[in-house]
Amino acid sequence: MRHVGDRGEAVVAAWLQTQQCQILAQNWSCPWGELDIIACDPGGVVLFVEVKTRGSYNWDRDGLDAISPSKQRKLILAAQAFLESQPQWQEHPCRFDVALVRHQRGAYHLHHYLAQAFTLDSIK
Repeated sequence: MRHVGDRGEAVVAAWLQTQQCQILAQNWSCPWGELDIIACDPGGVVLFVEVKTRGSYNWDRDGLDAISPSKQRKLILAAQAFLESQPQWQEHPCRFDVALVRHQRGAYHLHHYLAQAFTLDSIK
């Protein structure tokens, strides 16, 4: 299943680059988990992008339901760990985005990109 996720992440990374974003890291891991894509947009905002790749017929609204409050907490903790390890990005504003990718018959496409899908306040 990792292969499917990798393909979805590649689609999103390529799309972000067309939006003039700089990819800072992909599949960055720490004890809290993995950050799929970390990018910086043209305005200097650091984007922590969670990518969910699903087939056309799925049970969790194209992966959106998989971004539970518990998952959001882990992503926030991982983002904090990334920023601690990369001090040059600590003063930049940050955003948590979700990218939903669909695949069907070997074709992958970005179905929906949710900018600022959740915030620190949304999980309290």
